[in-house]
Amino acid sequence: MTDFLQQIVEGLGAGAIYASLALALVLIYQFTGIVNFAQGELAMFATYIAWQFVDGGMPFWLALVLTLAISFLGGMAIERVIIRPVEGAPELTVVIVTVGLFIFVNAAAGWIWTFLIKDFPNPFPRGALEAGGVSVAYSTLGVLAVVGAVMGLLYLLFQYTKIGLGMRAVATNPDSARLVGIRVGWTLALGWGLAAMVGAVSGVLVAPLLFLEPNMMGGVLIYAFAAATLGGFDSPMGAVVGGLIVGIAETLAGAYVGFIGSDLKIGVPLAVILGVLLLRPQGLFGRAAVERA
Repeated sequence: MTDFLQQIVEGLGAGAIYASLALALVLIYQFTGIVNFAQGELAMFATYIAWQFVDGGMPFWLALVLTLAISFLGGMAIERVIIRPVEGAPELTVVIVTVGLFIFVNAAAGWIWTFLIKDFPNPFPRGALEAGGVSVAYSTLGVLAVVGAVMGLLYLLFQYTKIGLGMRAVATNPDSARLVGIRVGWTLALGWGLAAMVGAVSGVLVAPLLFLEPNMMGGVLIYAFAAATLGGFDSPMGAVVGGLIVGIAETLAGAYVGFIGSDLKIGVPLAVILGVLLLRPQGLFGRAAVERA
């Protein structure tokens, strides 16, 4: 039983990271209807910026704040310069644009910082908290706390601020929002900026667990897609819950399903995506599309 609880705890830590990137995917999808295949690479690029600040001697948390600000502005710029021209284009066109952005950002990171592996500092203390025979690393608690704080801040933004109300209106019905005076274009840009910030948090959280290099977010993006699919692409809360479920499922499968082990754990999110699409395409918390005759 103790070993089972230990696996649950480790799964929650991994799932929180998947949840943060899934939340970024969901934010963009909510506002624009676009699935951003470059979200992981944008998070990776932001992590390199944070590493550059820290490597230059800047305190970690100050470097993080500056990185989030740069990510926010970068996300808005991408929406205005790259996404806005293909707004309303066929879905395949938008997919090709985001895949092209994926390739460009990956290559740019390799060109600027090389493809050599770099160490990224862990902002959380070493060691673990022992409780009932279960060891909970301080880094796991830190990751859960950060993701919880991000979710809480987004909730406050959307529920209690004028900007958040406008963003919710645009996500629900952009045409009606435009009629009541909401600047839909800038609101969409804000959505991309917020998603870029949340993605940057994901990259900064995962880099100390892996090694910083241009391809580090490839596997995380697959888990994030599984989390968003499970929770529902139109539900931020679903993205978080889905990320935690995927993290726990992956950890338990690797520990207790013999033929999966540590080598085939990547098949777990793919199985989740397939199962959800077959049984409940809108996800656990998503809304089914209703078409009127």
